[in-house]
Formats: sequence, structure tokens, C-alpha cells
Amino acid sequence: MTQQAIIEAFFDQPTSTVSYLVTDPRTKDAAVIDPVLGFDVVTGEVDTRSADAIVAAAERNSRRIVFILETHAHADHLSAALYIKAKTGAAIAIGEHIRDVQSIFKPVFGADDLVPDGRDFDRLLVDGDRLPLGALDVEVLHTPGHTPADVSYRVADAVFVGDTLFMPDYGTARADFPGGDARLLYRSIRRLLSLPPDTKLLMCHDYKAPGRDDYRWETTVAEQRAHNVQIHDGVTEDEFVAIRRARDAKLKAPTLLLPSIQVNIRAGRFPPAGPDGKRYLRIPIKDPRTGTPPRASGR
Repeated sequence: MTQQAIIEAFFDQPTSTVSYLVTDPRTKDAAVIDPVLGFDVVTGEVDTRSADAIVAAAERNSRRIVFILETHAHADHLSAALYIKAKTGAAIAIGEHIRDVQSIFKPVFGADDLVPDGRDFDRLLVDGDRLPLGALDVEVLHTPGHTPADVSYRVADAVFVGDTLFMPDYGTARADFPGGDARLLYRSIRRLLSLPPDTKLLMCHDYKAPGRDDYRWETTVAEQRAHNVQIHDGVTEDEFVAIRRARDAKLKAPTLLLPSIQVNIRAGRFPPAGPDGKRYLRIPIKDPRTGTPPRASGR
């Protein structure tokens, strides 16, 4: 019988983000997936309540956090990876194509401190990698399309899909980030949906589809194949691309886009302090008289 993981979900309502604590029940080694650092874009205040809840749950149940796994560099919330690493000593890991994302955004933000080789992260993951989590394995699946760096994590009968998929009544991730590609997204999703029908798929976000009053973040391959409003069985690649591009053209950038990208491509690190000892985030000015930075729309 396949060893199962203990999975605990932590929902951050301000960003509609679901983080996970995944534990091997034998050794109690654990991984945190996509942790959230609270950030008030108006005041610049940071809060750690979401991350603290995860760390407290681990401590309460004698679990040892050994990995912090990012599915990608999120554009709608700041990562608490570095904060949790400071508390636990866990290694921060992300897909190897974060280097591509860093190269895209380094000039956008004038991030002279950033070396776009992934060195801010402790480990860069390649498709097919397996990370030991006690007696369990975490299998890495490269699932690009939303961004070049997206990966999903398969643990026993569950897959943590990041922003690649949403609940069946909501659809899929957008694909209009720099480096995003609706065709790659289609192929990544079909790869996930080729897994056994009863495989659990765990979302990173839920926004309550129209007509639904509750938040949900767990579904199955079978449910997605039968009911996903954008990519159920029978939807061709060309049809999906047309659906996705039409939808993306109407979406606004998320509120935390600019601060999130700057922090998350640095593994949760804020830009270095200035001469006054304070840290600052940058806002590129889109001025038609001087040119505009590359388009960086959000969720």
C-alpha cells in the first residue's frame, strides 16, 4: 500500500491563497508549499500571521519543516519562504526556470542586486526530480504556461498544482505574463489530467466561481476532465487558446503584482537597503514619452 501524506491547508483570505503543510506520518518530516507573507500595499506594512500559523501547526504536532516549495514566483502575494527558513532552517526550492523569470524582470525593476541564476534559492528543481520527505517522495512536474517556471509537486496520490489549474467551475490560470504561453499551459494541464482519475489535485487559489458561496481547493483528475469550464475533455488546444486569450484580455493586474514579483524572484527577500538603511520596492512608470517596461499583467 502506498504511504500517504498528512496534508493541512491554510487559506489566506486577503490573497485567496492556499498554502499547505505536507508531512510524512512516519518521520514527521514536512514541507511547506507556497507560504504567504502578508503585505499592505498602502502602508508598506508586513505581517506574518499566515506563515506563523503554519509554523505553529508544525511545532504543535512535532513536525520538522525541511523544505519550502514554491510552485512559481507568484504575482498576487508575497512569499514567506525566507521568513520560514529563518525560523526552521528549511531549504527553499523552486523550478529551475526561475532563472528565465529573473532575467525577464531584472531590467523591469532595475534590480541591480539580482543575479539571474537562481542563487537566491537553495535548490533549483528539474522536471522528474524527486525530493525525499521522510519515507515519501516529492516528484517535480514542470508545468509551464502560466509562467515559464511553474512546477507541480506530486506526493503519493496528491498533486499540488500551483496556479496551473483552478477548481472546475472556475477554470485555469491566465497565460499573459511575460514568458506565459497558453499553448504550453494547455499541454501542461493535459499532462496533469493524464494522471490516474482519482488523483487529488490541490489548488493554490480559489476565488469562488459565480453561484458558489464557499471556498474550495481540492478536486480530482476525473472531476477536472469532466467538468472544468475551460479545459474539460473534448476541448482542443486551439479552442483552449482562444478561450484563454479572450479571458486574459479582460483581466486586471492583481493589486500586489509589483511588490510580489520583486520579492518572489528573490525567494522572499526584499531588495537591499538603501543608504538610509531602509528597504524600498520600485514602481516602473509607464510613460509613453519615455517608453514602457515589458507587460507584466497578473493573475
